Amino acid sequence: MTRILHLSDLHFGLERRSLVEPLLDRVNAARADLVVVTGDLTHRGRSAQFAQAAAFLRRIEAPLMAVPGNHDIPLFRLTERMMRPYRRWRETIAENLEPIGSVGQVRVQGVNSVDPMAWQRGIISSAQVGRVINALDPGCVNIVALHHPMQQRPQVDKALMHGAEPALERFERAGVQLVLTGHLHLWAIGAFLGPGGRPVLQVQAGTALCDRPGDRQNEFAVLEFSGPDLLVERHVAPMTEQGFRPPEHLRFARKNGVWLPG
Repeated sequence: MTRILHLSDLHFGLERRSLVEPLLDRVNAARADLVVVTGDLTHRGRSAQFAQAAAFLRRIEAPLMAVPGNHDIPLFRLTERMMRPYRRWRETIAENLEPIGSVGQVRVQGVNSVDPMAWQRGIISSAQVGRVINALDPGCVNIVALHHPMQQRPQVDKALMHGAEPALERFERAGVQLVLTGHLHLWAIGAFLGPGGRPVLQVQAGTALCDRPGDRQNEFAVLEFSGPDLLVERHVAPMTEQGFRPPEHLRFARKNGVWLPG
């Protein structure tokens, strides 16, 4: 059994301050084997916000890996965004923008999907896809973690990142089983499996801490892998309530190369 905890979109600088300690308590109580953070640690990529984010991450007791989000690079300082977009990330979070974590039967590969040239949209290149495919472990559940989603529901008004569709097709053919993303502040799991059963299960995280008007809740998820079975614990803290509710549970099983709910 391997437990992966998925956090995304912390947005320090616009964080829900009353939830910081309850979130940290929940994360540490989960006893995860690995915590994966899929970007937007900060709200505007400022030094003070990175210091807050780094202090929070240091208090997580499990091994941790993180990839940047578009909010983690400068928005208004165009010269810095073009020349040194990841300077503060590398100084405070990690030098490696595309880390790899392997625990138990699970292997997680990080991909930096931020595009400094198009601040919000994101991009995944053919070279990044090839790097992931070359490092897949056929004996593991292979997971890709990045900030920008690889598919979106029709009601989402943000543009899908450049290169998403061909990248997802290559991941499917090569044997990637699961993709962790954030960015939209909207939870979704299994939304793109389809009636025929897509081989890749996509988990789109809600925001763990952002206090932006319009966000209805904060949340994170724990994914527990046991053989072909996956148990997902979804921890939700509505904006109208104090703290987290008891976790919701969802189950998936992988049969003949396809994830099936229930």
